[in-house]
Amino acid sequence: MSDGAEQAVPVDLDELLRQLREEREANARLRQQLDAALARIAELEDENAKLRQRLSDLEREAARQAAPFRRREAKKVPPGQKRKPGRKPGHPGAYRQRPGYVDEEIEVPLPACPTCGGSLEDRQPIVQYIEEIPPIRPRVARLVTWRAVCACCGEVQSVHPLKTSSAGGAAQVQLGPRAKALAALLNKYHGLPMRKTCSVLKKLFGLSLTPGGLSQALDRAAEKVWPDYESLRDQLRGSSAVFADETSWWVGGPGWWLWTFTNRQATLYAVEESRSSQVVREILGDDFSGVLVSDCLSSYDPITCRKHKCIAHHLRAIAKARERPDTPDPTYLDHWRSLFRAVVCLYKLRDLLTAEDFAAKRTHLEQNCAALLARVVSQPGDVAVQNRLLKQQAHLLTCLHEPAAEPTNNPAERQLRPAVIARKVSCGNKTTRGKRTWEALASLAATCQQTARDFLDFLAGRLPLAPQVG
Repeated sequence: MSDGAEQAVPVDLDELLRQLREEREANARLRQQLDAALARIAELEDENAKLRQRLSDLEREAARQAAPFRRREAKKVPPGQKRKPGRKPGHPGAYRQRPGYVDEEIEVPLPACPTCGGSLEDRQPIVQYIEEIPPIRPRVARLVTWRAVCACCGEVQSVHPLKTSSAGGAAQVQLGPRAKALAALLNKYHGLPMRKTCSVLKKLFGLSLTPGGLSQALDRAAEKVWPDYESLRDQLRGSSAVFADETSWWVGGPGWWLWTFTNRQATLYAVEESRSSQVVREILGDDFSGVLVSDCLSSYDPITCRKHKCIAHHLRAIAKARERPDTPDPTYLDHWRSLFRAVVCLYKLRDLLTAEDFAAKRTHLEQNCAALLARVVSQPGDVAVQNRLLKQQAHLLTCLHEPAAEPTNNPAERQLRPAVIARKVSCGNKTTRGKRTWEALASLAATCQQTARDFLDFLAGRLPLAPQVG
């Protein structure tokens, strides 16, 4: 090799290997970062697709007329699991019963064939009972009563059971007691608006009146039965258990509340501007000795009587907590759900068990309840449910100590439902006098329904003027 030839540069193999290893490790890290980024992109694309689908569903539901009232897809029963319509197999047959009286006998003979006129054999009667509503016209009575002056008593009047007012002149044509009672039933119990009530009375019974005239007539009827309305309050105060619930109401504008207090024998509606505990005190009094069954609204907490909190509301709170993404282990919540279901089951079996057996099972449930309340939990859903139940610890199992206190607040919610429907139709009341009329007549109509009493007879019997005492 000549002296000018380039000399080979010595290579450090260890340094080269080190560099190769660093490059390989760097490539591995970059590959991991790339894989993580691709996975995140896929996750975001999936989430974006779900959000787009949700947005599309919400827009489609909002465009439908029945969207606010549709049953959510998650709550729909799958087609293969739907049961057949109607009552369960083996139920007693249902059919129209034979009337207890017959007003008219009609027989259509068949002496010969109606087609060819030939003779007939083996003739069999076909008996039917046709219940029909005859054309109705109002029964009009010309009532003449007298007014005079007594030397001892002053002005006196003669009265009659049909007389509900002393008005004369332009107001001398009056509705009778049963006609007014029927109007009250249609408007305050069945929830027909004033104009539709007038329309029904006109079409079915030939009674002509205006919505304004009907409103005034019902106001006067409510004043007549106001003492009966107040007696419902006294009846509830002396009962073993009262179920309470409330919802928003309207009296010429928002900001009012409809309260419902009920048991098996009576229902009282009260429309107030407040949702505070003072309303409960005014209705039940400070010395109420029964059990107040309600939801967990804080307005019921200051009341010092015995209380029971609706188990159905607890179960809904538990179900909501189970759906939280930060509560992956539902074991604690499932224990509470099983406990409350056992409470409901034991309450229903009270009459089938001996007193000793019932008390033993109740003690067992109370011990389990105390153990669950004392357990240390960390999941947010578990903590939320435990805090809710700790706040109402003294009122969780009261239904097992008082038979009249049912496990749930369902009686109050059932009595509240017709009022909510009426609110949707008429938007509540326009005036405070109208709300007073609604309170009285709706409460008494609901109570008559509970006690199998005819509201028409009840109200009609209280509308005539009181007899004049000489």
